[in-house]
Amino acid sequence: MKKKIIFGVIAAAFVLVLIWFGKMNSKPALEFETEKPYKATIERKAVATGKVVPLEEVEIKPQISGIIDKIYVEEGAKIKKGDLIATVRVVPNEQSLSSARGRINSIQIQLNNAKIAFDRNKALYEKGVISRAEFENVELAYNQAKQDLQNAQNDYQIVKKGFSGSGGAANTNIRATTSGMILEIPVKEGYQVIESNNFNAGTTIAFIADMNKMIFEGQVDEAQVGKLKEDSDIEVVLGAIDKKKFPAKLTFIAPKGTEENGAVQFKIKADVSLDSAYFVRAGYSANADIVLEKKDSVLSIKEALLQFDRKTEKPFVEVKTGDNEYERKDIEIGISDGVNVEVVSGITEDDEIKVWNKVSKKLDENENN
Repeated sequence: MKKKIIFGVIAAAFVLVLIWFGKMNSKPALEFETEKPYKATIERKAVATGKVVPLEEVEIKPQISGIIDKIYVEEGAKIKKGDLIATVRVVPNEQSLSSARGRINSIQIQLNNAKIAFDRNKALYEKGVISRAEFENVELAYNQAKQDLQNAQNDYQIVKKGFSGSGGAANTNIRATTSGMILEIPVKEGYQVIESNNFNAGTTIAFIADMNKMIFEGQVDEAQVGKLKEDSDIEVVLGAIDKKKFPAKLTFIAPKGTEENGAVQFKIKADVSLDSAYFVRAGYSANADIVLEKKDSVLSIKEALLQFDRKTEKPFVEVKTGDNEYERKDIEIGISDGVNVEVVSGITEDDEIKVWNKVSKKLDENENN
């Protein structure tokens, strides 16, 4: 009896399996979606990363060493050429000051002696005892001594104050050498500064630039630099300003590259056309879109529709020939922008191309049921 029950259960299970296989086989075959080729404008671009900087940035340096006494402007201020930026207070060197003072005393002694000789010879000349030529020599020595004393006194004032006379204060007044905006003032009141000379670049008091003239400085890979041409139109996108593209003109491509992280990079520069509605600050990070190649209204398909032969690696698509029937067609492709790809030959605009990685909504509904 038990054997009959066991055989009955096995038979029932076998029948259920047959029914399940029957239902599976009754499902419709896969139905793929299709898409037709279309006309599109395709651009192949290179992206250069960099930043926007002023075309000309001027460093203002002092003409004399000393301590910053007062700063009259702030960063971001617009100034004109000749405007006062800061003043420098000279801290005299004691050795130089003592040497200048000693020189004055020495020349003063010479002047006193020259004055005595001048007065004596003048009286003799007026009496006709000496000739005019002898008197003129004495007079010349006296005048020269007076001039030497004046020079020594001026040198003493320069060592002590940094200038001599009423108009000499220009050395301690730091003025703008060009018009523009103050980008940075790297010093503060009380800072010690050094003058610019043949042996020292000097301390920078301020950076000034014309913010209406900006350029893009970036780098491109060696694989793309050969396709670039000067005077090409590019678009610059700033990280700080969303959804705004600034037109620019490529003006410079470096003749020599530099290796960075195992890749050779070439510097490029481009003049940026600014928009008065936006204030562009120096140093904004930016990307430049450079069109390497462009084709208008060419036969195109989505790049996702492409398949590649495993042996030849040549592209092909599957074209619909009947109800759920497709035929492989090898095609020749042109440029691509990563989404659309140009089709040079192999298919026509009326062909329906299989979307091989998508199934129809009808099949999805059947599977859910």
